[in-house]
Amino acid sequence: MAKIIIDGQPVECRDGISVLQAALEAGWDIPHYCYHPALSVVASCRLCLMEMKMPNPKTKEMDWAPKLIPSCQTPVRDGLEVRFDSDVVRNNQERVLEYYLINHPLDCPVCDKAGECYLQDYNYQFGKARSRMVDPKHKNPKKDIGPHTLLYQDRCVMCTRCVRFAQEIAGTSELCIVNRGNRAEIDIFPGHPLDNPLQGNVVDLCPVGSLLDKDFLFKQRVWFMRKHASICRACSTGCAIFVDENEQRVYRLRPRYNPGVNDWWICDEGRFGWKFVHDERRIARPRLRRGNQVESPAWESIPAIVRHRLEQVVAQHGPGSVAVQLSPELACEEAWLLASFVRSIAPEAALAVGDVQLVGEDQRFPIGTAASESQSSAPGAAPDSEPAQGGKPAAEQGDRSPVGSLPVLNGVKFIIHAEKNPNRRGIEAVLRGLGGNVISREDLMARAGKGEFKAMWIAGGYPKPDWPTKELVTAAGKTEFLVVQDTFENGLTAAAHLVLPFCAWLEREGTFVNFQGRAQPFERAINPPEGAMTDGQYLWAVAGYSGLYRAAKVRELMAAAVPELNDLHVPPDPPEHQH
Repeated sequence: MAKIIIDGQPVECRDGISVLQAALEAGWDIPHYCYHPALSVVASCRLCLMEMKMPNPKTKEMDWAPKLIPSCQTPVRDGLEVRFDSDVVRNNQERVLEYYLINHPLDCPVCDKAGECYLQDYNYQFGKARSRMVDPKHKNPKKDIGPHTLLYQDRCVMCTRCVRFAQEIAGTSELCIVNRGNRAEIDIFPGHPLDNPLQGNVVDLCPVGSLLDKDFLFKQRVWFMRKHASICRACSTGCAIFVDENEQRVYRLRPRYNPGVNDWWICDEGRFGWKFVHDERRIARPRLRRGNQVESPAWESIPAIVRHRLEQVVAQHGPGSVAVQLSPELACEEAWLLASFVRSIAPEAALAVGDVQLVGEDQRFPIGTAASESQSSAPGAAPDSEPAQGGKPAAEQGDRSPVGSLPVLNGVKFIIHAEKNPNRRGIEAVLRGLGGNVISREDLMARAGKGEFKAMWIAGGYPKPDWPTKELVTAAGKTEFLVVQDTFENGLTAAAHLVLPFCAWLEREGTFVNFQGRAQPFERAINPPEGAMTDGQYLWAVAGYSGLYRAAKVRELMAAAVPELNDLHVPPDPPEHQH
């Protein structure tokens, strides 16, 4: 590791990174706009300039260079000495920040970025928090650049992060810089709106309030919201996300740094695919059918009802007359509780993975990246040669220079998987741990259609109500006791004897195993609808345990049987002052 000196303090840093990255990782708060560890370096914002010791051309001794040098563009090397804590550097920061305020509208009270805007933060911390500009400001109209995004050009600081993202990560290049000098501005190419599957990331990348999400616009002030760490359920990638909510209502999902999985990004499918959580049509209470009578039993009575009915079936038809279809929307802990409970009553019960939804093919980004090429170059590739989603941070990328040059686009930076369920591999791991009579979903349906199963428990939880096929509804309807655990009413719930709510993943806690085999825990962000109980809690009670359900408790119970859950992948926190 290289050793450098920053403001008189020795710092050990990773080889190949920039001085700016080394300073951020060491805890220095260095202002920066254009720099991002996953994008190429352009050194255009001039905020991260530093003083650096160089050989004096006359004396040949090491002395402070007469000019400031961009720290984002300077690679670390052993013995390098730099400083940010100097009058010259602070004066540069003040002047640059004042320049950004010349035409910037002071509309913070109505700007969606207020509270998380680096123009605000930096001006108060490194600038003077006010502008001496008294002449009328140059005004630009806001631009509708795509179906999800607005561009307020007045607020733009021309960091070009959005342009580089569209070129280097998405590979769609809709955004560009038009005009030159003080007339330069961000725009889209005529006839090519910003409408790629990753476009929402440009809003996260924007350090000021220039790029805004139409879906979130004027909905909530960021200081009112609380963020919760979670995992996206939109596909098998398992992107790490933050859930921002206020008063038990979700307002947005944002990417969370997760190296080797999704890095800094999420797709629009995951970003906007949570709306079903607040759908008023959701099932919120248990429903029990006895003959022609339908009632809503108390939650406290559910364990006794389920156990009694299953014991009746086993006593009359044998231990192999029960089947369970475990949804890939279940967390590993929930699947374990359900399957182990049923096996405790019916030791020969058949277990199967539920409906795995495949939509189209995997989408690789940058657009046009060949799959065969990505398998050899994408970092974090899975053991089965399936490329990992996303790349590593810029400092760790094997396919890009450490500083100052465009990345060589010979590897996959992001993948949207065709498999639209978050935990198929986790359910398969649970079934391997339990062993015994594990069958395929097709075999389960065929045997249920022949009337071999007298009791079935089917877990759904898919975001769309029409997921059950006619064959599944017909086959399940032949049972004497059918339990359906689902989010919305459908043909399957209509045929069920007992219907239990399936809470959204944002209302639960547990673990998903992604396509790479990484077990990633997620926490509950909001409470379930009024009247509902979380799946983990009622399955914990049904399985015979008392007290409060906690995913960590269940993982301890299943640790020996499911070794995949012994090594949880918890994304690291990025440097505190990096954005």
